[in-house]
Amino acid sequence: MLNDWSRHPEQGNRSKGQHQSQKPDAKAKGQEDSLQIINPEVKVGRYGPVRHTEKRRAHGEKLTLLFFIKRHNMEKNSSNMIPLAENSPNKQETVCIFGTGDFGRSLGYKMLQCGYSIVFGSRNAQNSSLIPKGTEVLSHGEAAQKADIIIVAIQRQHYNFLTDLTEVLHGKVLVDVSNNLKINQYPESNAEYLAQLVPGAKVVKAFNTVSAWALQSGTLDASRQVFVCGDDYKAKQMVMDIVRTLGLTPLDQGSLLAAKEIENYPLQLFPMWKFPIYLAIGLSAFFFFYSLIRDVIYPYIYENKDLSFFIAISIPNRVCPIVALILLALVYLPGIIAAILQLHRGTKYSRFPDWLDKWMLCRKQLGLVALVFAFLHVLYTLVIPIRYYVRWRLNVYVISQIKDNRTNPFNNTTGWISDSYVALGILGFFLFVLLGITSLPSVSNSVNWREFRFVQSVNGTHLALNCIICPYCSLVLTLLVPPTKMWAVHTARPTSPDIREPVGHVAACLAALAAIPAATNPASPLRVGHL
Repeated sequence: MLNDWSRHPEQGNRSKGQHQSQKPDAKAKGQEDSLQIINPEVKVGRYGPVRHTEKRRAHGEKLTLLFFIKRHNMEKNSSNMIPLAENSPNKQETVCIFGTGDFGRSLGYKMLQCGYSIVFGSRNAQNSSLIPKGTEVLSHGEAAQKADIIIVAIQRQHYNFLTDLTEVLHGKVLVDVSNNLKINQYPESNAEYLAQLVPGAKVVKAFNTVSAWALQSGTLDASRQVFVCGDDYKAKQMVMDIVRTLGLTPLDQGSLLAAKEIENYPLQLFPMWKFPIYLAIGLSAFFFFYSLIRDVIYPYIYENKDLSFFIAISIPNRVCPIVALILLALVYLPGIIAAILQLHRGTKYSRFPDWLDKWMLCRKQLGLVALVFAFLHVLYTLVIPIRYYVRWRLNVYVISQIKDNRTNPFNNTTGWISDSYVALGILGFFLFVLLGITSLPSVSNSVNWREFRFVQSVNGTHLALNCIICPYCSLVLTLLVPPTKMWAVHTARPTSPDIREPVGHVAACLAALAAIPAATNPASPLRVGHL
């Protein structure tokens, strides 16, 4: 509803004053001028002063005029917007699909929704209830004659029939979407084999990283990246336009020589995670069995104490922080090793050894696995007060004090060390989580290189230093507090030293030294070409 002028304080007072002080002719002339701004041809005021309803009508006409002006500007600006695809299929471009399997039907249905005219080429040229409505099914030869782009959605072992269509397929774009069952199953890629069978066609590799389920679900819950490669530039551009029209993101991988790598990509099972996971499992198994021997088996043999329940929480809680520190050190160590090699060789153009190259490529995965172990350590630590064994030990300690009629006074130094130990643990876990968050692609892509390096290097240094100080606080706390207060197991121990704490301290020190930016600064002039 339009606002009433008489409701506005200033306008209401002004109208009241005009009725009292001005003549009707002067007021009518003012209204006539105001309406002539909207439409100069309207003559108002000739028949007396404008009434209240006429004022409202004039105000409404003014707002309507402003609305149409804004709408005209929006329509004018909308013509300059960039479409999703450069060549959208407004003219019902026909695309042929060889194969009526799950993927062929899903791709055809998706392209049909985007405005393409689809014709299927099949051995059995008969319509089926599974075929999307609005398409037609013909023989391979008839279907190929109706389109310039042909998507080959069949397996490699069925390519032989294409040799009979060499003349029909000459000059057309063949899109190979097939995958193999094993990595490097054939000497050459499927796309290269297709190019050999039909030498006159323009072969392009695409859509092999997209599943039929992703096409059916609208690509909302799947990756939108589509790798595209081919020797003909125009053919690749035609296929990439189709990819954009379908709402996907094409990534040009170069010539057809990249087809083999593209075909191997969907068959890889966490290629960059194998070494970090195997290493973490190996370290965990070693320290687990080492702790099992020292804390469970040895007391059972020499003191006949059954402490097997330590396997559930106590032993994992000792293994997780050690493994996390070792993996954290392995994240930063290859940077120092690479800097030493570059300084030794005097150049940055010499290739690193394969083991170092693979080590540096999986640093992010090592850090994330270390974060998982740190998170487990936090969870195991949080449940310590509610454990039955801890509550039992505390009750025994209190009852023993009552029987002996003694009380241990509060030690302020011990309180400081204990709280500092917990505070450093919380701070270290926060820095660890921050490093893990910045390693995620969605976060790392939103920051520049300097910001990313600051978080990874400076915060990594603080985290490593925190990991050094925290164990020493624990060591000092163990020496100052009586054993009965520490909820620890005090039984017979092997005479050999315990290697768990020294390994954790050495790993933390190595991580701190490797994370300090000054450790790799000597190689910086060489990396920018000054040496």
